[in-house]
Amino acid sequence: MSETTSEPKVPGARDAGRAESARGTRDLVTSSGRTSIADNVVAKIAGMAAREVGGVYRMGSGSARALGAVRDRVTGGSSTSGAARGVTVEVGERQAAVDIDLVVEYGVAIPDLAGAVRRNVITGVERMTGLEVTEVNITIDDIHLPDDESDQDEDSEPRVR
Repeated sequence: MSETTSEPKVPGARDAGRAESARGTRDLVTSSGRTSIADNVVAKIAGMAAREVGGVYRMGSGSARALGAVRDRVTGGSSTSGAARGVTVEVGERQAAVDIDLVVEYGVAIPDLAGAVRRNVITGVERMTGLEVTEVNITIDDIHLPDDESDQDEDSEPRVR
């Protein structure tokens, strides 16, 4: 009696080879219909995947963070409302391109960090959506220094009166 194995029916197989072969069975455009994934969904997935990488201090450029903070205060935004902050995506029927703005921790090797973020974003988006990620462009907007507490000092009393 021979043992037969089949591809797992659960989407998001962790093995890269299985994910690649499973992509054909997970098409978003089929003869039975079309599945559309909104840009903000892909942006949130990419943002969460980028944040999982050690060395990422914050997402978004200074102006994007400031506008996001104001928007969150006005709308009472939740912690997930900022998941896509610093992430811009273009989503087609079968592919997606991602642009990410990061603030990194001082001391982290930026090329290594960018490579890790890129891999994590590609893996996360492809696994969860079935879209092929064609590119992940990363912009490092700032670096967070260990003694840089300017984010907390903005609301404190001025040193000189």
